[in-house]
Amino acid sequence: MLAAAQRLRRSTDFAAAVRGGRRAGRGAVVVHLTVPATDPSTPTSPEPVRDSSAEETSVPSRAGFVVSKAVGNAVTRNRVRRRLRALVRERMTALPAGSTLVVRALPAAAQASYPRLATDLDAAIAVARSPRERRSR
Repeated sequence: MLAAAQRLRRSTDFAAAVRGGRRAGRGAVVVHLTVPATDPSTPTSPEPVRDSSAEETSVPSRAGFVVSKAVGNAVTRNRVRRRLRALVRERMTALPAGSTLVVRALPAAAQASYPRLATDLDAAIAVARSPRERRSR
């Protein structure tokens, strides 16, 4: 189970992540990833920060899950949600601090095996984390 500080609970948090984040769909999942922007107005110095509490005050990464009735009945939806929660828990440390991840399960997730869900989730997160390429016109 994810810690309470790592879970999205309010619909406004979900909406902000879906509207403001990068979307990437792979196989049985679609992820929306919002990475906090670094503030360019803060001066950066080559000297290390001496404040030892800086590590403690960092905002944790948070995750939320959307598994609609299109995926299946309640038993199927809960099984998919538990699998996705376990997969995301293993990958939370790889996300930047303060990032928000929303994982939406597609109907294909009901029949997907655990390794396939893991592969789809890894691929979707990798695409969402990569910088956007400029399209030429």
